[in-house]
Amino acid sequence: MAGARPPRVLVVDDEAAIRDIVRRYLTAEGLEVAEAADGREALERLCALQPDLVVLDVLMPGLDGLEVLRRLRAGSDVCVIMLTAKAEEVDKLVGLAVGADDYLTKPFSPRELVARVRAVLRRGRDAPASPPAGDAECFDGLTIDTGRREVRVDGVVVELTALEFDLLAALAASPDRVYTRRQLLERVWGWDHVGDERVVITAVGT
Repeated sequence: MAGARPPRVLVVDDEAAIRDIVRRYLTAEGLEVAEAADGREALERLCALQPDLVVLDVLMPGLDGLEVLRRLRAGSDVCVIMLTAKAEEVDKLVGLAVGADDYLTKPFSPRELVARVRAVLRRGRDAPASPPAGDAECFDGLTIDTGRREVRVDGVVVELTALEFDLLAALAASPDRVYTRRQLLERVWGWDHVGDERVVITAVGT
């Protein structure tokens, strides 16, 4: 749409150097970027800015990222990518359970972060307001409901990031097909993805 503003991203991190590099990479992608140096400033700026996505550090003094996310989820469905030095699985699971859309650990590739931001923004813009029910595929106990963006194993809901869900859905759409990294990039990240194809290996975990 002519005159529409670019997507707005709020970068929250207590390290100025990290905020600076993330801002430069996202701005180069045509995104509008604002910054906050701690959790309290982030909550104050969220109401005024109304960002489309938040890049949120977990380990911050005072109000940490998980508490910011809890308060944010009480009244907002804005997309959130957690950015933290914590690599333990339990910390990732806590972040996802609280409501994060994706999770990236430090040290990180700025290009991978850009790819994840673009993927989450694209999914957020394209997602229907009221997902239709019943649009599901079943595989021997595994159910993938693309309408609700929900995965169940033997009836139990499995928590996945937005990226993990899209990868699983892409692979399940053609279960007998072998994909190259480039084909998965085009299918999940988008045909216009610019960056290292090894992001696929990182996401798949092999």
